Amino acid sequence: MSVYLGAWGKVPSKKELSSFEYQRATEVYSADSVLIGKYFLYDRQPVPFEQFPEQLIQALISIEDERFYDHSGVDATSLLRVGIKSILLQDKSSGGGSTLTQQLAKNLYPRKDRQQSNLVVDKIKEMIMASRLEDSYSKKEILTLYLNTVSFGDNTFGVESTALKFFNKHTKDLNLEESAVLVGMLKATYGYNPRVFPENSLRRRNLVLQSMANNDFLTDSEKDSLTQLPLKLDYKKYDYDAGLAPYFREEVRKKLLKWSADEKQNGNDYNIYTNGLKVYTTLDYKMQRIAESVMRKHMKSLQGQFEKSYGKRAPWTSNTKIIEKAVRATPHYKKLVANGLSAKQAWDSLEHKRNMTFEDWSGDRTLMASTIDSVKHYLKFLNTGSLAIDAKTGAVRTWIGGIDFKNFKFDHVAQSQRQVGSTFKPIVYTAALEVGIPPCAYFSASEVEYENLKGWSPSNSGNKDEAYLNYSMEESLSNSVNTVAVKVMEATGIDNVIVQAKKMGVFSKLPEQPSLALGTGEIYANELAGVYASYVNDGMAVLPYLIETITDQKDSVLVNFEPKRAKNRAFSTQTRQIMLEMMKSTINTGTASRIRTTYKMQNDIAGKTGTTQNNKDAWFVALTPKLVSVTWVGLDNHEIGFKSTSLGQGANAALPLFALWYKELGRDKKYDPITKAKFERPSKYVLDQMDCDPVKRDGFFKRLFTDPNKKKTKKFRRKN
Repeated sequence: MSVYLGAWGKVPSKKELSSFEYQRATEVYSADSVLIGKYFLYDRQPVPFEQFPEQLIQALISIEDERFYDHSGVDATSLLRVGIKSILLQDKSSGGGSTLTQQLAKNLYPRKDRQQSNLVVDKIKEMIMASRLEDSYSKKEILTLYLNTVSFGDNTFGVESTALKFFNKHTKDLNLEESAVLVGMLKATYGYNPRVFPENSLRRRNLVLQSMANNDFLTDSEKDSLTQLPLKLDYKKYDYDAGLAPYFREEVRKKLLKWSADEKQNGNDYNIYTNGLKVYTTLDYKMQRIAESVMRKHMKSLQGQFEKSYGKRAPWTSNTKIIEKAVRATPHYKKLVANGLSAKQAWDSLEHKRNMTFEDWSGDRTLMASTIDSVKHYLKFLNTGSLAIDAKTGAVRTWIGGIDFKNFKFDHVAQSQRQVGSTFKPIVYTAALEVGIPPCAYFSASEVEYENLKGWSPSNSGNKDEAYLNYSMEESLSNSVNTVAVKVMEATGIDNVIVQAKKMGVFSKLPEQPSLALGTGEIYANELAGVYASYVNDGMAVLPYLIETITDQKDSVLVNFEPKRAKNRAFSTQTRQIMLEMMKSTINTGTASRIRTTYKMQNDIAGKTGTTQNNKDAWFVALTPKLVSVTWVGLDNHEIGFKSTSLGQGANAALPLFALWYKELGRDKKYDPITKAKFERPSKYVLDQMDCDPVKRDGFFKRLFTDPNKKKTKKFRRKN
């Protein structure tokens, strides 16, 4: 009676028990409605009773509570049996005698502690709650509550989440033996975990089947046949660090948190971890899966070439300055120093060796190593950031923020501002066309030393003799001629170029320096994608977006997100058509020609490669009639670059990630509307404007009076 009255702690009332609400995981879906991730405190996806297979209910009742339909929450017969076996016969295997309703009470209101002295009180409390539950709910509702709340281990609650995890199927699709496996886990969620202890799980499954036969839910022949079946899993854990598109899912989570904070100010309180929201994103599941597969293949190969190129004198093993700087930047080092250790003492502490697991493209290795060894190991890794967006709307179709979310949380799409190299040149040339410079204007390829820029003298890659050569705009852009890009910038005006960049959607601050022509501005990859979209979106930039719709657990729409496009054209239709033709030449005959020669692709593609100073950043931007793809490859440590331009240039390091992906899309008829789409044909006026020789050689007299070995000097004109 004292327990009933609350002397041993409050017992939930009938009203409290009848108004129970689940804490539900928020589900994240791809654009094609594939579940790609969850956000949760407890991984739970409740489903209605109608989705429970009959054999699941039969298995549960057979092994856990044979008289479920006969008692009112407490099974006196079972309690008497347990009491006799436990007290009189000292049989520790007799079980606890708890009904499903009592177990449900314990699930809803877990015991505060496990002290032996409180077990009797806890049992009595659970009996009282079970009786109240039976008064408040039907047997069907109790089974529904139980199967949706019970723990199956691994922070997974409810049968739906567990079915998806272990068999990659919904509860309604479970067969009999799978149902028996899951029910069998309830006795000991770790000991009978089929992934960890498959033999234990198999024995327990067969015991459940035997119990079903004992209760006439199966014939002996059916039971014998089923017990001969092997244990088959299709394990799919929703691990936040693993699974498809982890960087994308993390960015979606950040967007959701911002949205929920904004909604709270409007009086709506949504918790993305407990409210069971459904988030429908823009991601294309298959496109993303192919992109990740291609990334792993290419980056593994490139990493091998990268390490081989440095040999034994690699900066991550031999450059003391780089290593020391990296170690001092670690949280471990900073914490030791903050706790009063000297720099030497902190360093000595970090040199202590222990068993550590190092991961690389070949797999995991466990060895004796120190924190400093770990820093050296992870310093060497090339990383990447890439995304593909719908050219018209900005909807993100693929998003790869790095090579491995577990070890490299930094997102190279949304968080990393890197110098963009020659991928900035189309903006320069667009500005030039807009101020009236014709596409057939010629610019000398010769080097110039600018007196008012501390002798700065941009040069071109390669050993081609260009002393007397003049390139058209198309030729210089498609072959990424640095000397001409700077001269086009000078003729256009730096201010005009920066204004043009802003019109096209560049929101990062750009340096007001002539070197901007060569891409010294630092821009985000997703920002660059929105900028380039203007070339296939009627001159209007787009803002890449990730979420289409958010609904509540009952599928009522809470918000729809609309595409955000620039309101005004950033340039004329004529300029857009000319720029597309120039960037088609980059693919057909210029720096990205391996699209045609190596990968044998004949799709309509325009684009631009980019490589920054000292081969620190490799870029490739691809324009297709339907998609814009941006890819970056480099190292997180800005002091380490590729050993050679041939290895680290955009055409070699970044371009293959697009080419291999797009070629794979081309093999799937589903994507024919994308991969077989055609660019619009440019107007006759535009074609006439561009009808000129790509290269013009200086005349005889100019060559006669020009010393090819003497660099021209002049002042860079900042104002026009």
